[in-house]
Amino acid sequence: MQNLTLTWQTSAGASAALYAAAFAVRRGVARRAAGEVRRRRAGTAADVLREAGTLLALFALWQVVGHLSLMGTDHALERAQWIHRTEGDLGLPDEASWQRAVVGHPWLVQGANYYYATMHFGVMLVVLMWLFLRHRARYAWVRTTVVATTAVCLLIQFVPVAPPRMLPGSGFVDLAEQYGQSVYGNAVAGVVADQLSAMPSVHVAWCVITAVAVVSVARGPWRWLMVLHPVVTVWVVVVTANHFWADGLVAVVILLTVYLVQAAVSGWRQRDGRADGAPRDVVEERERSAVRQG
Repeated sequence: MQNLTLTWQTSAGASAALYAAAFAVRRGVARRAAGEVRRRRAGTAADVLREAGTLLALFALWQVVGHLSLMGTDHALERAQWIHRTEGDLGLPDEASWQRAVVGHPWLVQGANYYYATMHFGVMLVVLMWLFLRHRARYAWVRTTVVATTAVCLLIQFVPVAPPRMLPGSGFVDLAEQYGQSVYGNAVAGVVADQLSAMPSVHVAWCVITAVAVVSVARGPWRWLMVLHPVVTVWVVVVTANHFWADGLVAVVILLTVYLVQAAVSGWRQRDGRADGAPRDVVEERERSAVRQG
């Protein structure tokens, strides 16, 4: 599965290449001084390259910091066992029983492993690019949400917590390892994906962010299909035994807190006169104008 995932080296290299391309595009436009329309299109292309480079740089940082946050394996398994027991005491469904329901279906297991390995970043990248190109006024809010939520998750992950798949005594199986699809392979330049960062689940946080963004910004009934992404993601992280229910719940609480803080900051700015609190139709017209101007 390693060839389906981006290592921090690949992400960092691609980020540098995208920044270089953005710089080259802008310099080329400045030298040629072509028509206004062409300059705007080239400027938009440079902006897209720069933003893609920024996202890949953040992804690389997440991977590196996730590895560096590993303080040790002491008590990581004990914490996971405590979470599992506490969930049972609270009446939550046993994740191991959900996993047992799929182990007899290899195609379903392999599909879940692929989804876990690729879709959290892939969907996030597509949604952010869509917002940047089509709804520029909404882009900054969502990107700030991603950065702030991920940062808080990384801070919590300094306390190592093992994923369910490391608890075979509790009935869990490492299905990714069993099918040769584990993203936690050998170290590359001394860095491997941190296996003891199960709490909280960044996968769950990111899928909810993308679903909320699409549902709130897009128009038409089709946008509600995006709700399937967090539903499938939660199912995937549970049946693959990569996360407990609690990992996802904590991630959602963090995300809601970030939303509340952003809303409070926006309210302060409006009261201070730094934003006009324009109605939705005015905001959308500004978005369309920004897209036309590149």
